[in-house]
Order: sequence, then C-alpha cells, then structure tokens
Amino acid sequence: MYREQIKVLDCTIRDGGLMNNHGFDDRFVREIFRAISQAGIDYMEIGYKNSQKLFDAKKYGAWKFCEDDTIRRVTEGIESKTKISVMVDVDRVDLDDIKPKKDSPVDMIRTACYVKDVDKAIRLANHFADKGYETAVNLMAISKVLEVELNECFAQLEKECRCNVVYIVDSNGALYQETVEYLIKKAKSIIKTKEIGIHAHNNQQLGFGNTIEAIIHGANYLDSTIFGMGRAAGNCPTELLLGFLKNPKFDIRPILDIISKEMIPLQKEVEWGYVIPYAITGILDEHPKSALELRNSDRKDKYREFYDSFAGSSEVE
Repeated sequence: MYREQIKVLDCTIRDGGLMNNHGFDDRFVREIFRAISQAGIDYMEIGYKNSQKLFDAKKYGAWKFCEDDTIRRVTEGIESKTKISVMVDVDRVDLDDIKPKKDSPVDMIRTACYVKDVDKAIRLANHFADKGYETAVNLMAISKVLEVELNECFAQLEKECRCNVVYIVDSNGALYQETVEYLIKKAKSIIKTKEIGIHAHNNQQLGFGNTIEAIIHGANYLDSTIFGMGRAAGNCPTELLLGFLKNPKFDIRPILDIISKEMIPLQKEVEWGYVIPYAITGILDEHPKSALELRNSDRKDKYREFYDSFAGSSEVE
C-alpha cells in the first residue's frame, strides 16, 4: 500500500467532463483544484487540449480546450504542489496550440490513442517532451487488443517513445483482476525505462479493485476521480484510493469535504456511476456509448431489451 514511487492523478474534471460537455464553471474547477491540492494529490488532469478548429466551441465548455489563460484563472492564488495535466487525443490537437513548457501552467501532457495509432501517439509524445513537458501515452480499449499487437505496441513504445509513463486503460470497464495482473506484468516485462499506469472504469464495480491489483504488480501511476465521477460508470474513486494508500502525504479530508459540498449536489444534475446499462456494456466488453444514449432516452430502464440488442437470442440454431 505504501510505495514512495506511487503517483495519483485525479482526472475528475477531464473524465467527468465527458458527462456534461466539459461545462464546469470556473468556481467549481477552482474548488476541485483547491481540494486536490490540499489532499496532496500529485496531478490534476484539468481537461482536454483539443483544437478549436475541429470542434464547435459553442457546444462545449472551456475544459474541452484548456487554454493556458483559462487554467491560470482557476489555479493562481492557491498554494499547491499539485501538477497540472491535460490530455490530447490523436488527430484532435493542433500542435501550434502547445506552447513550450516554460510558457505554460501545464506540467504533463497525456496522449490517448488506440493501439493501432501508437505511431501517431509516439510522435506527439516526443514532440511534447521536446517542448519540456512530462508525457504519457494512454492505450485505450486495452481489452480489445490482440496479444501480438500488444507485444509490438509495448516494444515500440519502449524503443521509440520518450514518454515518462505508459497507461493501461480499461475503457470499457471489462477487465477482471486476473487480466489486470497479466497486462501489468506484460507491460513491465517489455517496458523497462518508463513507469506503468492504470486507468480503470467502474462498469462492473471493479475500478478500485483493478487499481489495487495493478498496484500489487508494480503500476506506480494511478488514475482516479472524486466520487468516481467520469464517463458513464465513472472511475476508481479518489477517496477510496487515498484511503488504501497509507502514504502520509495524502489527506483524505479535503476530498470528503468537496464530495459533501460539490459532488453530491452535482449528482442531482448529472448522472454518472454504476447503473445496469453500463454494467451490461462492461460485461460484454462494449464501448459505453450505446448505454449513454439509452440513459438519455425514454427507454433508459429497459435493461433486458438493451442486453438482447447485443447478445441476441441464446437459442442455438
């Protein structure tokens, strides 16, 4: 439970923003940053660095784009050792928008990609490293990747990428502990010069358990969100993770305060967390997009119908 190398990255605003089109106001983000800072958490991922040339800014909040001045507006004046992270998606970032680290409040840039796009992710991560940032590559939908592809991907990241961390991402919330153990051990057997991280989703209420399993087998970078807020079923809850990590640098009390003051009221407006449609997509290793659409329809509680739309009839022809 205590390992000095372990770093916690809270991505409440970034992952949670997928549930409200990144529409958090400045006051809310500032209060989350204050709580995370007081809790001693290592990183706060404050949103995406997407190109406004590719998205209609009128449809999204500021944390879809994370302009440097916007970040400064919500962080300045708060005493903090917490580093700021942003995420970019392959093919959705304008490199001209990324200033050198010395001119930006951002400390880390994480590049999210599917294994098939790892070449693009390596190019981006190396570019950000050249500009002075800490970097990570997040390998999405890891549960869908063939082993031969995974071996090649890990080997390529080790040889060609100058990122600091490679993250295993359970995008569909489909993994069980045995597979997490296998994936972390596999990654560490090939990737020798970088840390390994875990980003778990909670479709089957295993986000916390799978994060613990990753810790046991040597993952040192851990993603979490306050009150589990994230896309669909959400993520490993920050409060549970801090309770598990017996590191005296962490203080759970500011997180408990912010849950009471901000997250409980917010959950009355924005739905996230374990519900049956998200569990179904996790069980079947499907992207939760369809479950999200269902929850916004007049058939949101038609669970069996939703399951059968994937599984079909159980009769053998």
